[in-house]
Amino acid sequence: MAKAKERACKLCRTVYEGDEKCPNCGSKEYTETIKGKIVVANPEKSEIAKKLNIKEKGTFAIKIR
Repeated sequence: MAKAKERACKLCRTVYEGDEKCPNCGSKEYTETIKGKIVVANPEKSEIAKKLNIKEKGTFAIKIR
């Protein structure tokens, strides 16, 4: 069985596989073009998460198209 393609939500940049719908915000707008990822474990203490306006734990795309 083939692995599901990795996608990034165009609204919140959450990286996920499988579903057509973002598990974080529920949006159906996504892209499969991802340039770099970041894993946020503690958004309150992460300087990068603050700069990217990420408030949740998870894997996020740094740049999408």
